[in-house]
Amino acid sequence: MLGRIFKAYDIRGTYPDLLNEQMAWQIGYGASKFLRDEAEAAGESTPMMRNIVVGRDMRKSSPSLCAQLIKGITDQGGDVVDVGMVDTSFIYFAVNHLDCAGGVMVTASHNPPQYNGFKISKRKAKPVGEATGLAEIRKRAAMVDRATLQPAHGRVEQRDLWEDYKAHVRSFLDLSGHKLKVVVDASNGMAGTMVPRIFGKKGAGVPGLTIVELNFENSKGEFVHEPNPLVAANLAQLQAAVVKEKADLGVCFDGDADRCVVVDEKGQIVGCDHLTALLAKHFLAKNKGSAIAYDLRSTKAVEEDIKAAGGVPVRGRVGHVFMKAALAEKNCIFGGELSGHFYFRDNFNADSGAIAMCVVLSVLARSGKPMSELIKPIARYRQSGEVNFTIEDKDGALNLLKRTYGPESAARGTVDELDGVTIDCFKVHGWWCNVRKSNTEPLLRLNLEAKDQKTLDKMLTTISPMLGHRVDH
Repeated sequence: MLGRIFKAYDIRGTYPDLLNEQMAWQIGYGASKFLRDEAEAAGESTPMMRNIVVGRDMRKSSPSLCAQLIKGITDQGGDVVDVGMVDTSFIYFAVNHLDCAGGVMVTASHNPPQYNGFKISKRKAKPVGEATGLAEIRKRAAMVDRATLQPAHGRVEQRDLWEDYKAHVRSFLDLSGHKLKVVVDASNGMAGTMVPRIFGKKGAGVPGLTIVELNFENSKGEFVHEPNPLVAANLAQLQAAVVKEKADLGVCFDGDADRCVVVDEKGQIVGCDHLTALLAKHFLAKNKGSAIAYDLRSTKAVEEDIKAAGGVPVRGRVGHVFMKAALAEKNCIFGGELSGHFYFRDNFNADSGAIAMCVVLSVLARSGKPMSELIKPIARYRQSGEVNFTIEDKDGALNLLKRTYGPESAARGTVDELDGVTIDCFKVHGWWCNVRKSNTEPLLRLNLEAKDQKTLDKMLTTISPMLGHRVDH
């Protein structure tokens, strides 16, 4: 049963049929053993090395699952720092701030209310995925027998770190004396707790800032709309409110508030890759020559604008495990993904929705321009967005794509396989694309970009039949 809820990057399933309190205890036991062994193997010894930070989101099942998770950790011998109901990025901060062995967040992120799960981080808040510890945690969780176990009685300490967290997040905010009005959609998730704690009720804690609050109620664990800002339909309420309120900006967070999507003053959705390019220029203005990591599905404009601003572009694989690794390996000052995750060197290379909002507000305030004007020169190419295709022979389709457009073909495109297959015919033919396989479904995911709409339409029509049956969500 445990095998069904362990995913590539986290643990997740519907409650209580796939994920229940007994499993939470087992996972707590397995995670404690793994995290403490990892810390000891690193040869680092600090007063907090036995400690594991635990937090939870606002879902109805989170309190009971969290309680049993903590019991599993302490029965194994780990000590727990319980930080209460927080956003996921809070955990990354707390692990580093307290120098603990790791952390566990009880959350199902953007999933519907019947789901729950666990996001696990080790020392320095490094992510734990299937290849970096989840498989080991699953094995240890499956082997433990609660009935015969002699519990080790680790201790539990409840800590309020909100003031420290607020100071850290606010260090990225500088309105330079300007006034801004922003509509924030908390999606009935953890942003409903985080935003008032960081910025004050309706922004009252920050001079010059006014926040119009949407869907901040999170005590019921229910959602007015799905807490996933990547689905355009979930942004409709925010878009309408931005226009009605004549706001400078709109920000929508996902359920655990580690991701956000921005809407400009006209109510138009800002692509996360376009936002990456904009924020990259902000960081490079003070840090010439620094590296910037970005999702390889991003617009060509990201690479071009990073170079133009004196930075070093670093293409990254899709997923927070790979992005955080890229930041660490290349000493990147900033990174961004199409998923709405934004990463910061000065945030322990971790992602933060709260810090992303701070930086966006700072850029907007200091520019003196509306968001649409800042984005317009970046959004200079036409994009398909992610298009899904159902097909059984995924490898066959990718091989056909490479034969048709690779260096030996008439198109003479370049091919790389950093993540899926990327075909680049941009310099000669004005287009490029990336096609990735789904890990869990018979799907191929296409992202295609062209210099103009005519080329985009032509290549979509040409390439689509090679990839199977198009699925429109």
